[in-house]
Amino acid sequence: MFRKILIANRGEIAVRIIRACREMGIESVAVYSDTDRDALHTILADESYHIGATPANESYLNIGKLIEVAERSGAEAVHPGYGFLAESVPFARAVTGAGLVWIGPHPEAIEAMGSKVESRRIMARAGVPITPGTEDPVESADSVMDFASAHGFPVAVKASSGGGGKGFAVAFDKTEAEAAFERASREGEAYFGDGSVYLERYLSSPRHIEIQILRDKHGHAVHLGERDCSIQRRHQKLVEECPSPALTPEMREAMGEAAIAAAKAVGYDSAGTCEFLVEGDEFFFLEMNTRVQVEHPVTEEVTGIDIVKTGIRIAAGEGMPFSQSDVSWRGHAIEVRLNAEDPSNDFAPSPGTVTAYKEPGGPGVRVDSSLRGPGVVPESYDPLFAKLIVRGSDRDDALSRLRRATEEFEVEGIATTLPFHRAILDDEAFVSGDYTTGFVAERMEGLEIESSSPAVPDDSPEKEAREVEVEVDGRLFRVKVFGGAEAKGDATPTRRGGGNRRRASVSEGTVAAPMQGTIVRLLVEEGDEVEADEAVCVLEAMKMESEVRSPKAGKVGKVLVEAGQTVKGGEALVVVE
Repeated sequence: MFRKILIANRGEIAVRIIRACREMGIESVAVYSDTDRDALHTILADESYHIGATPANESYLNIGKLIEVAERSGAEAVHPGYGFLAESVPFARAVTGAGLVWIGPHPEAIEAMGSKVESRRIMARAGVPITPGTEDPVESADSVMDFASAHGFPVAVKASSGGGGKGFAVAFDKTEAEAAFERASREGEAYFGDGSVYLERYLSSPRHIEIQILRDKHGHAVHLGERDCSIQRRHQKLVEECPSPALTPEMREAMGEAAIAAAKAVGYDSAGTCEFLVEGDEFFFLEMNTRVQVEHPVTEEVTGIDIVKTGIRIAAGEGMPFSQSDVSWRGHAIEVRLNAEDPSNDFAPSPGTVTAYKEPGGPGVRVDSSLRGPGVVPESYDPLFAKLIVRGSDRDDALSRLRRATEEFEVEGIATTLPFHRAILDDEAFVSGDYTTGFVAERMEGLEIESSSPAVPDDSPEKEAREVEVEVDGRLFRVKVFGGAEAKGDATPTRRGGGNRRRASVSEGTVAAPMQGTIVRLLVEEGDEVEADEAVCVLEAMKMESEVRSPKAGKVGKVLVEAGQTVKGGEALVVVE
C-alpha cells in the first residue's frame, strides 16, 4: 500500500479523500491556490503546498506544478478526485511518466471513453444499447437539419469531449439548429479543448440512471447497482438516490451487466460509472465517467462499500476484496447537493462569504463538505460546497430524515440550493418517485421556494489566541499567535465579507451583469435592433453559462464590454436606447 498520496483537487472531494487516506494509514498531500489558503482541505491534510494563483489554469490545472509538488513531497501516487484533471489523459500520462501511480483507470480507457463518439462505437461493438445518433462528428448546423429529417426533432447536440452539462445543447425545431450547434461546439472548445460535436435523438423525459462499477487490474469486476440522478437543471444533477424508485431488480441486473461489459470493452481498472437514459423498459448508454462521482456516497450508504478506499486499493494492485454475490443493497439513501446558487433566481451563482454554517446530525445523516464553519465559497470554482446524504430503512424513511436534516442545516451569507431541496419534499411527483429529467422545467413554477438574503456580518472581536498560516518555500505551516490584532497598535483585523456590496447604478435600458463573471460571447453590435428579453451576451460564472437579456426593446446604442472580459455584478454591459 502507498505511504503518501497527493490529492490533485480541492473542496469537499479533497476532504473526502484525505479522510479516507487517514483511515488507511496513508499520509495525504494537499495543494491549494491563493484563494484556498484557508480552505478545509489544506487544514486537514498532513502536508499542504501552494501551487499558484486563483485561476484554475494557474493552479489546479497546472500539470507541471502538480507533478513537481508530488515529487518534492515524496508522494507515491496521485488521486485526481473529480473535475479539473480527473479525466485528463495528458495528466494521467504525466503522472505515470514521472514514476508515480495514477489512482484511476489507465490513460487509454480515459481516452476511449472521453470521446463520446468513440465511446458510442465501442459500446455498439460490445452490445451495449445506445441511442440513435451519428457515428462521426458533424461539421455544421446543416447536419442537425439532415439528422432531424430522419429522426425528427428534438435533436441533442453534444461536444465529443463534453461532460457535466458542458457542451450540451438541444434543438427543439429548425430555428434552434444553428444556435444549438454553435453553443455545443463553443463550450466543447472552451472547457475541453475540443469543438467537435455529434448528434443524438433527444429523449425528452427519460430517467437518468447510472451504474457504479469497480474493476481491478486482474480483470475482476462488480457493479454496485444504480443511482437515480434525474432531478437536474441545465443537465447538472441536484438530487441522487439509491435505489431508483423506477427500476425493478431485473432491470438493475441487466443494466449492471451492460456496465460491466462496457468496462471490460476498454480494459477498465478502477472505480467508474456508466450513465444511461431510461425510457419505459428500455435503457441507452449515455457516457462513462472514468473517475469517482460526486454522488458516490449514496451507493456507499446502501451497500456499505467504501468506493474511495476500494479505488485506492485497486490502484495499489490489490485484487477485488469481494465478488458480485457479496454485494447487497440495504435501505434507501438520498443525496442533495448544496450549491452556491439561488434557486429563486433561476439558480444564479451566489459565491461569497458564508457567515454562519451549522450541519445537521443524528442517525442516518452524513455531510461531505468543504466547510466546517463560516468560510468562503470562491467565485472562481464550481458552486458545489457540500453534500447532504441521508439513509433510511426505506424511501419513506429516508424522505422523512431528509426533511428533518434540511430544516436543521443552516447556511447564511450566500444563497444556496437548500430552499429548493426543502420545497421538493412537498412536491407530489418527487415524493411519489414518479419524476423524470424534466422535473425542474415542469414543476419549478409550482414549488414554494423561500428567497435567500445575506446575513449580517459577524463583528465579534478577535480571540486572543489565533491560528495563522505561514508559507515557507511554497509549503503551508500553521502556528498560533497570542495577543490579538488589537495589541498591535494601529493594526485592525482583516475580515472577509465586510457587509453588503454596492452595485453600479444603471439607468433604464442599461443591461447590467447579474453577477461577476466573464463575457463568453457578445450577441449584438452597436446599431442592432433588439426585442425586450432578447439575449445580448453570454456570461460565464462558476462554470455556468447564462444569457444576459435586454430589459426593453430598442436600438443598441453602446456595447461597453468585449468577449473574454471579466465584469463585476451590476456592471453596465450594453446600453439599449
